[in-house]
Amino acid sequence: MFAQQTQSNDRIYTVSSLNAQVRLILENEMGVVWLVGELSNLSMPVSGHWYFTLKDSRAQVKCAMFRGSNRRVTFKPANGTQVLVKARLSLYEPRGDYQLIIENMQPEGDGRLQQQFEQLKMSLAAEGLFAQSLKKPLPEQPKRVGIVTSKTGAALHDILNVLQRRDPSLPVVIYPTMVQGEGAAISIAQAIGRANARQECDVLIVGRGGGSLEDLWAFNEEIVARTIVASQIPVVSAVGHEVDVTIADFVADVRAPTPSAAAELISRDMTHQTQKISQKTQQLRHVMRHYLAGRQAKVVNLQHRLDRQHPQVRLNQQQQHLDELSNKMERAMHQLLSNHQQHINRADYKLALHSPAQTLKLQNNRLEKAQHRLLDAMDRRLLNASHKLAMAAEKLETVSPLATLGRGYSITRNDKGKVIRSAKQVKTGDTLHTKLADGEVRSVVSE
Repeated sequence: MFAQQTQSNDRIYTVSSLNAQVRLILENEMGVVWLVGELSNLSMPVSGHWYFTLKDSRAQVKCAMFRGSNRRVTFKPANGTQVLVKARLSLYEPRGDYQLIIENMQPEGDGRLQQQFEQLKMSLAAEGLFAQSLKKPLPEQPKRVGIVTSKTGAALHDILNVLQRRDPSLPVVIYPTMVQGEGAAISIAQAIGRANARQECDVLIVGRGGGSLEDLWAFNEEIVARTIVASQIPVVSAVGHEVDVTIADFVADVRAPTPSAAAELISRDMTHQTQKISQKTQQLRHVMRHYLAGRQAKVVNLQHRLDRQHPQVRLNQQQQHLDELSNKMERAMHQLLSNHQQHINRADYKLALHSPAQTLKLQNNRLEKAQHRLLDAMDRRLLNASHKLAMAAEKLETVSPLATLGRGYSITRNDKGKVIRSAKQVKTGDTLHTKLADGEVRSVVSE
C-alpha cells in the first residue's frame, strides 16, 4: 500500500509501511551489535530455528536465531544460561515486534575471550603478520628439533613417541614452559627467545594438548604472536586438537592440527627409509637375476651354436634337405603328368567335336529337322489356301449374276453386247438377246 498525502503534505503511514520503514532504519542504522544476557523462553521447533528472550535484571528483548546460524553453536543452550551474542537489530513486521537476529552465540566467558581473539586477529592481520611472504620454509631433513611446551604435559609425551617411532636418530632439545594460567604467555615467549639465542635447533615445535578456549588462551596473546613472527628458527604451531584455532597458528610458519601431527611433519620416516632399502634390495636382486639369466642365455646360445657345428647335425640337416628336394621333385612330376593328361583329354574332346562322322550326323539331324519344318509349313499353307478359296467361292456365289437369274431375273443385251437398262436404249427392228437361268432368247423389237 502507498502512503497517502494530505492537503498539508504531512505523510500518513499505513501500519505495514510504518513497520517496513522502521525495520529498514534499525537494520541500516544500528548494524551489528554484541551484547550479554540471560536466555529465557527458549523454543526450538522442528523447523530448526531458535526463538528466545535475552534479558538482564531490568529489560528484555526478543531474539531469533535461524537454522543456518545456530548450526555453528558449539554448546547446548538452556534457559538461564549467560551468553554473549553477535546480532543485527530488526523488526518482525507482521506483529511490529522489535527483535534481534542472532548470528553467533557463545557462553559469556568464552564469548568475551572470542571477542578479544577476533579483535587481536584483525589487528595483527592489518599489520601483515599473517602474510605468506613472512613464512619460513621448514628444513627437509632437520638436524635437531626444539620443543617449546610443558615438560609434564601429554603433548611432550606424544611428540617424543612419534619422533622415536619415525626417526630415533633425530636429536631433541626441550625448552620447558608454562602453557596455561597467568604468566604463561610470557613464559612461552621467553622459551622461544632462548631457542633463538642458542641456535642449537633448526626447527621449533610450539604447542600443547587440547583444552577449552580459556585453557589455550596463552597462545592467543600478542606477545606470543610477535615472538613467533620474530623467530629466526622456523616455527610449527601445534596447539590443541584439530578443531582448535589460535593466533599462534596464524603467525607460525606452519600449522599442525595436533602435536603428534607436528612431530610427523618435521621428522623423517625411517619406516619409509627401510622400505626404500628393501625396495633397492629387491631391485638389486632383480638386476642380478636378470644378469644371470642373460649369462645363462648366452651359454645356451653358445651350446646351440656348438651343436649346430657338429658333423652329424650337418649331415642330418643335409639329409632333411635332400628329402625335401625329393618330395618336391615327386610332387612336380605328378603335377606335370596331371597337366599333360588334362591337355590330352581336352584335345580328344576337341577332336571328337570336329570329327567328319560327327559333323555328318549333326548335318543329317539338321536336314531332318528342316524337312519336318518344310512339310509342316506346306501343310499349313495348303490348309490356309483351301480355306481362303472356299470363303472366296462363297462370296462369289453370293454376288454371281447366275444366282440372280435363278431367282427369275434376266439380262438383255443388244447385238453389240451392251446391257439394256432402259427402253430408251432400243428402237424398232433391233435384235435383243435375253439371258435366262437355263438358256437365252433372241427377239426383234416390233414396236
